[in-house]
Amino acid sequence: MKTICVLTATRAEYGLLLPVIRELKKCKNVNVKVAVTGTHLSPEFGMTVNEIENDGIEIDRKIDILLASDSTAAISKTMGIAMISFADYFAESRPDALLVLGDRYETLAVCCAAMNERIPILHMCGGETTAGAVDEAVRHSISKMSYLHFTTTEAYRRRVIQLGEAPERVFWVGSTGVENARNVKTIDKAQLEEEIGIDLGEEFAVATFHPVTLENNTAKQQIEELLAAIKKYPDIKFLFTGANADVDGRLINARLVEAANENDNVEFVNSLGLRRYMSAVKCASFVIGNSSSGVGEVPALGIPTVNIGDRQKGRIMADSVICCEPNTESIVGAIDKARSVEFKAGIDAQNNPYGKGNTSSEIARIIDEFASHDDTEIKKKFYDVEF
Repeated sequence: MKTICVLTATRAEYGLLLPVIRELKKCKNVNVKVAVTGTHLSPEFGMTVNEIENDGIEIDRKIDILLASDSTAAISKTMGIAMISFADYFAESRPDALLVLGDRYETLAVCCAAMNERIPILHMCGGETTAGAVDEAVRHSISKMSYLHFTTTEAYRRRVIQLGEAPERVFWVGSTGVENARNVKTIDKAQLEEEIGIDLGEEFAVATFHPVTLENNTAKQQIEELLAAIKKYPDIKFLFTGANADVDGRLINARLVEAANENDNVEFVNSLGLRRYMSAVKCASFVIGNSSSGVGEVPALGIPTVNIGDRQKGRIMADSVICCEPNTESIVGAIDKARSVEFKAGIDAQNNPYGKGNTSSEIARIIDEFASHDDTEIKKKFYDVEF
């Protein structure tokens, strides 16, 4: 039996990892240990470690790394703390592999520590592109450190292979986000309103807006453009969840708190958690912002997404996603389109480029097979693609 350490640092990636954690616990060759870090342990970002514990997931270690700042220097320092802290954790616990998801800077630092400790890395969601975010470079860097790869589309599988990873170690499995959208037991609008203490009115939208981290100082202007667009729809409630702990993420959250105090149709919560988030999306008229969930999970529920700006630029998108520029006029046009009867009638929730249906069980099956062998050769040969 091999010990697989699963890393989670944010609410978003935890929701995508949860079904995999549960499937891994069923595997005969796997002992699962969950390491929790990042915004999960921050009251400012909703102390979402509580959601993990409420889900009945046993936590092996809580490792606090986050500084109370989102400047570029603070991000780098947080990465340094993460590398030092996880170097100690890995040296002590010696897991046989590390399972990570995506593209966070904290994850990159932890993967560096694992690589130095010669711990094989198993990577979910490689090969994707996000032209507006530093996540793009982080994601590809993690792919190059990793031994096994689990991609959400065949196109992304080919891209990981193009990075020099051997095809027999790269698996197209689909998205656990789509799996969550289809399988998570949701609650109705009335119960959701009761749990979050917010009246969502006759029509509401779910909103999440993150900084575009490869742009200089655009967060303030872009959130103001979005809020100006929202003011044109006084009869629609906009339920915002908090931005990530990226550069200028706190700036956005502070402005949203102000907007919620100033406007009757704006509400702000740090985090809804997986079940309440999916419930909110299911009941919403549309989703708006620049979160990856608007591209991945939301289309599987047949709900329109208004995707603003360049943060998700380059991702494969379903027909239900409307892309617009980060200015008021373009956002208003996209909202009007998302609300139109014609557009909603044309959405096919089953036609999702990320959907396969059995993602978590397939990932667990492959990891269980990996764990059944004692002779993992971590010396990787670069796979050359012929052009």
